[in-house]
Amino acid sequence: MSYADRLFIDMCQDILDHGYSTEGEKVRPKWEDGSYAYTIKRFGVVNRYDLSKEFPALTLRRTAFKSAVDEILWIWQKKSNNIHELKSHIWDEWADADGSIGKAYGYQLGVKHQYKEGMMDQVDRVLFDLKENPYSRRIMTNIYVHQDLHEMNLYPCAYSMTFNVTDDKLNAVLNQRSQDILTANNWNVVQYAVLLHMIAQVSGLKAGELVHVIADAHIYDRHIPLVKELISRETYPAPDFWINPEIKNFYDFTTDDVRLDNYQTGPQIKNIPVAV
Repeated sequence: MSYADRLFIDMCQDILDHGYSTEGEKVRPKWEDGSYAYTIKRFGVVNRYDLSKEFPALTLRRTAFKSAVDEILWIWQKKSNNIHELKSHIWDEWADADGSIGKAYGYQLGVKHQYKEGMMDQVDRVLFDLKENPYSRRIMTNIYVHQDLHEMNLYPCAYSMTFNVTDDKLNAVLNQRSQDILTANNWNVVQYAVLLHMIAQVSGLKAGELVHVIADAHIYDRHIPLVKELISRETYPAPDFWINPEIKNFYDFTTDDVRLDNYQTGPQIKNIPVAV
């Protein structure tokens, strides 16, 4: 069994066994039929993944690796907020007629700020610091910008990254205010694991730990039987991760420069209801 599978199974079982139900409370999300979408949740879940040992893709079911990488590059590399620059349709519900999701996600990473060294956006600042001052304790990003929240079609879920170099390994803390465990957990883990590998490589470092902090880790009421079935499945060894060693510039990466080999999984879960 892969470590990612073991951690995911234990996390889901803990939420199911010890989580708090929001049924009857004032909640925002609704199902397509208009009824309120309640959850079972746990507060303050912290998961650690050592990327030097294995790549954390679930084998219980397949995580759409190519689409996940495309989205993380859309946010961090293209710094885009327009779904027309994204190949998948995961943001369609939140886009306006022009395809914009407002001043959210990639938009915030592309905003230039004044530093002592000059004008840089948050991504370029991270890359600069990892090259010039890698042992700094101030290497971080934040896209939860309060002054722009009213112009975001969805408030950021995964909103900050804190990078830390220890013994020539690049580690990072991903902070997430809220997460739909069934639909988004491993998707986000895979994305930020890839991002960490990419930034480590172009910074002359090795990938270390990804620490994922989730403030509100929840399973929606209509997802409970799906999660129970999922975590009862057979598991397989973790896949092998490949990253193109020739890429030395973060902005040169494409979805073809990373892949999962020997990725054996259980069947996909189809027609998962999504609360909006």
